[in-house]
Amino acid sequence: MAELLRKELAERRPDLLVIADMIPREDGVRVLDLGCGGGSLLRLLREEKGIHGIGVEISQDKILKCIASGVPVIHMDLDNDLMFIENDSFDYVALSRTIQAVRRPDLLIRQMLRIGTLGVISFINFGYIGIRWQLMINGTMPETKTLPDHWFDTDNIHLGTIHDFRRLCSDIGVNIVREVPLGNSPFLTKLNPNLFAPTCVFVIARR
Repeated sequence: MAELLRKELAERRPDLLVIADMIPREDGVRVLDLGCGGGSLLRLLREEKGIHGIGVEISQDKILKCIASGVPVIHMDLDNDLMFIENDSFDYVALSRTIQAVRRPDLLIRQMLRIGTLGVISFINFGYIGIRWQLMINGTMPETKTLPDHWFDTDNIHLGTIHDFRRLCSDIGVNIVREVPLGNSPFLTKLNPNLFAPTCVFVIARR
């Protein structure tokens, strides 16, 4: 089961594989997945490492998918409801490809590091060359594998880059522990992640 899920995510959401690999197989590890969608990350952690995390999701349809998969999930609005979670309740707080859809990413990051020891964040890099190229050549908002929606029905309201995220962490006093850019060419992605990585995963911590 885990092998099939890993194969599916390798095609559809490789960032979730990176996040799962960052979380250690240890007894009692507490994981919270914010904007967990259908629960793919938590399913993978359960099946590969025996980690039973909790998801937070606002979409009723996705909550039903989590329940059908046996993934514990809480109905919450990330912009307004995280204040009800106690300090230091989790070891890892994950946020995968969701930060661009919340009203105040800076406040959400602060909340993540209040309720968890480490934050693991993946996001679409709007500095990626493919996005720049579509906008420059076609004069239209990009539609790519990682950005399948039209400009008028997308959830994305903050179009940030890897450089923007690094600057945000510096401005709000957050340490970047690890950075993993994901792209088609390992050489180019490492050479200039802001230009050649469509997606990136960051591990962050309090200063």
